[in-house]
Amino acid sequence: MKSHYDAVIIGGGISGLMCAYRLKERAPGLSVCLLERGSPIEKRRCPIITGQAEKCVHCPTCAIMEGMAGAGAFSDGKYVISTEYGGWLTDFLPPEVVLDYIEQADRILVGFGATTERFYPNDELKLLCLEHDLHMHQAQLKHLGTDANFDTMQRLIHSLQEKVDLYADSEVTDVLAASHEVHFRQGGEEKAVTGDAVIFAVGRSGSRFMSGWCERNGIPLENNQVDIGVRVELPALIWDAFSKKIYEPKIWYRSKGYGDTTRMFCFNERGSVVTENTDGVLTVNGHAYRDAARKTENSNFALLTTIRFTQPFRAPIEYARHVASLANLISGGSVLVQRLGDLLAGRRTDEKRLAQSTTRPTLKAVPGDLSLCMPRRQLDNIIETLHALDRIAPGTANYDTLLYGIECKYYSARPKCENFMLEGCPGLYAIGDGAGFTRSLSQAAAHGLYAADQICKSASL
Repeated sequence: MKSHYDAVIIGGGISGLMCAYRLKERAPGLSVCLLERGSPIEKRRCPIITGQAEKCVHCPTCAIMEGMAGAGAFSDGKYVISTEYGGWLTDFLPPEVVLDYIEQADRILVGFGATTERFYPNDELKLLCLEHDLHMHQAQLKHLGTDANFDTMQRLIHSLQEKVDLYADSEVTDVLAASHEVHFRQGGEEKAVTGDAVIFAVGRSGSRFMSGWCERNGIPLENNQVDIGVRVELPALIWDAFSKKIYEPKIWYRSKGYGDTTRMFCFNERGSVVTENTDGVLTVNGHAYRDAARKTENSNFALLTTIRFTQPFRAPIEYARHVASLANLISGGSVLVQRLGDLLAGRRTDEKRLAQSTTRPTLKAVPGDLSLCMPRRQLDNIIETLHALDRIAPGTANYDTLLYGIECKYYSARPKCENFMLEGCPGLYAIGDGAGFTRSLSQAAAHGLYAADQICKSASL
């Protein structure tokens, strides 16, 4: 490892990898170093998925959330080719610029084996939603698949290894704003490098680190929303009419009780529910595979209600973590699952009741009572939305529909930037989900490319 680089990238998720790729593409002579807290992609193995454990064993870094390729490595691999949702880059860049960079990133991924198949908007389904006061986003969409996406990312990383100094198992502990000195821990040793440009691409799992660093360095932060809810699992047939045409029904509903927005997204056709560990707090998510042999009889999706806090509260991420940690506490260090019918009847789902469920769970979660950990307002919103969705996909609100908790999406408090360079910190950049600018694979990838282009321009390369 050298002591100084032209660019040091913190984080090996899709935004960091795309940034590294573009820097070397535009200026092959640049020296680039990428530091990733988690494991190399080949060593990212979750004990639950490999069958070595039934519940989370709290690995030092979560193989699902951290490591080379970031949280996207084991995601369902949805690639949204639209600016209608997936992040907030259009608050800072013209929509046509954002879409162009999304397409550029897609071409790179296709070059490493990603599918070219696209799903297209469907006005017939959108009208059906509107008839029932539901609102469906429209977008071109690609389903890369959890398995195929992993292979694509692996090929991208292998190509970068020939051009970029990639270091996994390297936890950045601090960055000195004035000197651009990046301190990190690797193999039990404290090390440091400097870079003319330093790019924070820390991802969702690094959002607390990003916020803390900004607060210590006096960089103003803007709180973003937090989404809290459940992962819904039900027979795949119920949503086949949507998934076969558009793959992902991304639908939002405004509750009559509170006027809050609850959104359905992250749909996994014939997939599985999984556990994630973010700094010790367990939450749920979903995966779906392209390999027919790995498909299940169920589909699952996130159903989360949005909260936007106002002054004086300034800790939305900690709020979401607290709600999720209550579910961990009640379940004895795991996540909860409850039948919708039991929740409506005001009783806990126990092992016997779960065994009677016609929807067989794909995740071994602890049967319990979500009303003991989820705030009343959010739970009311979720129940109301499930009944609204039942009008367009009958069977969604069945007694045996399974609800896993807690699922939450928290977005890092966004630092004040000028063209994504941190205020008062020349040469320091913030990109991707961890900085609160994006919340999708496609926009995070696009952001990495855009930032790299700006760095090349500023250096007159």
